[in-house]
Amino acid sequence: MSKIIAVANQKGGVGKTTTAVNLSASVAAKGKRVLIVDLDPQGNTTSGYGISKREVEAGTYQLLLGEIGAPDAVRRTPYDVDVIPANIQLSGAAIELIGLEKRESRLRQALAGISEQYDFIFIDCPPALDLLTLNGLCAADSVLVPIQCEFFALEGLSELMSTIRTVKKMYNPYIELEGVLLTMYDGRLNLTLQVVSEVKKFFGDKLYASTIPRNVRLAEAPSYGMPVNHYDPSSKGTAAYAALADELLKQNL
Repeated sequence: MSKIIAVANQKGGVGKTTTAVNLSASVAAKGKRVLIVDLDPQGNTTSGYGISKREVEAGTYQLLLGEIGAPDAVRRTPYDVDVIPANIQLSGAAIELIGLEKRESRLRQALAGISEQYDFIFIDCPPALDLLTLNGLCAADSVLVPIQCEFFALEGLSELMSTIRTVKKMYNPYIELEGVLLTMYDGRLNLTLQVVSEVKKFFGDKLYASTIPRNVRLAEAPSYGMPVNHYDPSSKGTAAYAALADELLKQNL
């Protein structure tokens, strides 16, 4: 049975999709069977794995509306990770889902039929607390939260944690916090150290020891449609996500 992890933070620009793409690729590089579901209408996870968003005719939009089954939505990639892709059509799904039965659990139902094929399923949620994110949280066993090392890092985080508690109470009693990841980390800055201190107070041992630095290769890799460990295996970004993958796998033995 797979472990399903939603990568979520309603604040944009925190490295959420970067983490979803590169952590999934790093976990796959450790020999695990991995699927990633692009639940963000921007489709950056899709293009980050070299799939053209314009050519997606069977993806998360069709899956959520029940037009196709999960096996028909899965795309193979050269990076040992399978992808259920997204395109801009997905932006209308939140409205179209409102009138459907069990609208919050459509993704969970869709993934049930294929979850045994994978060790890990990652869900890249959109930067909003909407019906798409709710589907991601209802389908997940746990939530991984990337936080940028900046002054407003904790802004809105209490809202996300409140949403997770509500989901746990109303829809998914099994959901837990997988961990909190510090991104765009620069240990030379006093501000970074202050943010680390605050996040440790808030989350304790749920804060990953691994951190993700600002790295040019990490920023470049998506434009080539490749995870960073394939784009530049020797980069700091590759090493950082490999360390995070090790930490994640150790926690899920």
